Amino acid sequence: MFKRILVPLDGSIRAEQAIPVAARIARASGGATILVRTVLTTPELWPAMEMRPELAQAVIDTSLAEAKQYLLAASTAKELSAVPTETAVLYGPAAMSILAVADSSGADLIVLCSHGYTGVTRWVMGSVAEKVAHHATVPVLVLREDGPVPAAPHPDATLRALVALDGSAHAKAALEPAVHLVAALAAPAAGALHLVRVVKPTSAGREAKGPEHRESDEQVLHKAKQYLRTTVEHLQEGLTAPAVAGLNLTITWSVAVDTDVADALVRLAESGEDAEGAGAFGGCQVIAMATHGYSGVQRWAIGSITERVLSATRLPLLIVRPAEALDKGHVRWDLDTIATMQA
Repeated sequence: MFKRILVPLDGSIRAEQAIPVAARIARASGGATILVRTVLTTPELWPAMEMRPELAQAVIDTSLAEAKQYLLAASTAKELSAVPTETAVLYGPAAMSILAVADSSGADLIVLCSHGYTGVTRWVMGSVAEKVAHHATVPVLVLREDGPVPAAPHPDATLRALVALDGSAHAKAALEPAVHLVAALAAPAAGALHLVRVVKPTSAGREAKGPEHRESDEQVLHKAKQYLRTTVEHLQEGLTAPAVAGLNLTITWSVAVDTDVADALVRLAESGEDAEGAGAFGGCQVIAMATHGYSGVQRWAIGSITERVLSATRLPLLIVRPAEALDKGHVRWDLDTIATMQA
């Protein structure tokens, strides 16, 4: 699935942590990497540059030349050996430029580190990562500078991705990209998926509902578990994310009851705590989430949850935007959810 992997760089060692990860994915898929660097003059120089256009052009030309040399050196990194690699240098705001290159180059995945600083341009990858993840039309894998970097086979354990689901078809958009990512990062071993649904205690919404609409925690848990069982069956049968069936992935699932969805997802992924479901697991190495999605009863928005998980977790986070734009006035439910609600 991932054949053209875009890697934004800013000249820092931190940002370069994305290179071996992108190279591993490209090597597994027979794909290519695209290294991109953006340059922009610092605010301190703007007054002088406005008064002397020739100085402005000289500064821009120098910055572009330095960026090209930097990318040329980066493209010869040993991790990129035998991986076709392209480079691109742009002048302008970082996030906008990255998104433009992703679109024009046909990239199908962006891999970047959440923090990093350049000497002259001094753009912070943390905020850039958030902007790119929020607006990108292709999946974005965000690495944390202080977190694990899945650039080599996971030692002594199965590389596993936690996929957050909420009962909507939009949330399931993360499944297939997560499958391809896990398969690439785990190769030559088989990877694993752990599906998670977080439900809030029914007592949290009882005051807002009439007695006829109230459900017990046991009923909510039963429906959530049934939904995940059905989802796993559909994955194994190739009805959902057909790529899963041929990859021999181990698939487990669990349901957590918590008033804070983002906190529960991070806790489950990083430590495996509060896992009530099918199949034991000791935590995950990657989290995968869609940027939008709504559940019927719980009605938590995956867009805002994703942003909170991104700021809280040390794990790599794969952020996927569903192909269809979400209309908040009309939620398209998947068949598994409808079957669960009717049970």
